[in-house]
Amino acid sequence: MSIQGSSIWGLQPVIDCDLHNTLPSLTALYPYLPDFWVDYCNESAFREPDADDYPPGSPLTTRPGTQPKSSVPAGSDLDLLRRQVLDAFPVAMGVLNCAYRVSSVHNQDLAAALATAINRWQIDEWLNKEPRLRASLVVPSQNPQLAAEEIERFGDHPGFVQVVLPVRSEAPYGNRRYDPIFAAAVRHDLVIGIQYGGAPGHPSTPSGWAMTYLEEYAGMSSVFQSQVMSLIIEGAFDRFPGLRVSLIEGGFTWLPSLMWRLDKEWKGLRYNTPWVKRLPSDYMRQHIRLTTQPLDAPADLEQLRQILEQIESDEMLLFATDYPHYQFDAPEDAWPLALDERTLAKILHGNAQAWYRLGIRDWGPGTGETTWCR
Repeated sequence: MSIQGSSIWGLQPVIDCDLHNTLPSLTALYPYLPDFWVDYCNESAFREPDADDYPPGSPLTTRPGTQPKSSVPAGSDLDLLRRQVLDAFPVAMGVLNCAYRVSSVHNQDLAAALATAINRWQIDEWLNKEPRLRASLVVPSQNPQLAAEEIERFGDHPGFVQVVLPVRSEAPYGNRRYDPIFAAAVRHDLVIGIQYGGAPGHPSTPSGWAMTYLEEYAGMSSVFQSQVMSLIIEGAFDRFPGLRVSLIEGGFTWLPSLMWRLDKEWKGLRYNTPWVKRLPSDYMRQHIRLTTQPLDAPADLEQLRQILEQIESDEMLLFATDYPHYQFDAPEDAWPLALDERTLAKILHGNAQAWYRLGIRDWGPGTGETTWCR
């Protein structure tokens, strides 16, 4: 894949909030696993957790040219990511979201060990080798206490800015069972990233199992909406006023209609939830951000402009390429709508800079240097 620079970026720095780093194989984790778990994996024929969020044969899984020449999967080659994303746009900083679904492993002790191993692997193979990268902690979310311990273990590492959770979960994230995760994230000033996918063991739709991948893929936006409703109505943001949540790979054009409907119903039913003190849309604007890819935009870009106006905030969108997934054909398609310079700057980098508590110094074309502080 060859990506050339695009005039729409001008001299703006870009923060890419969704880059996928993929483990080349389970054996890559063996140096980070206790001998007991290495023996366990070999003796039990455990392959690895796999939610099949992006099946290998699906055309959406990888962009042409992102597959390394070796047999390792797309997203596992740092040099390729540098050439195709970091240097191409150019990207001042990228946030890695490793979709290694330890939450689908039924042996919770193994899940916790795999999470620790994958996070150490991220430090050694990605963060220590590329200063433009930050990463998301992988945690065993099916056991919130073990997940909180993982956050405590790595939460102060400057390379981690987020805790990644699959959008499909055993229970909606507003449920109090997940409070240990949120408490630890807030304590370490980390964002909670809720990402497309997951395999919690129950049907992929509210009415049962889907027959096709198309149903699962298109229907995932409704799962994102259910998580938003749960977090607000079940009081997660009231229990944790400092909680920040990024919705990753879920689209965003559904947001205005959800804001309208939830506000409307809350006005008539708010006696059910006395802890929800404000309009649900106010909670969304304060506590939630959404990545721009996949861009579920209408063909008529004027309609996209209207959707942005209906959100009534220029702070909620975070630029993302969703690399190496195949979501757009050219750089200008990653954000096709012409906007005023201030709004474009907020989407390309300003919103993410504030959301992830990042500071940029001495960045700019020709400086040759990017210095980050958190």
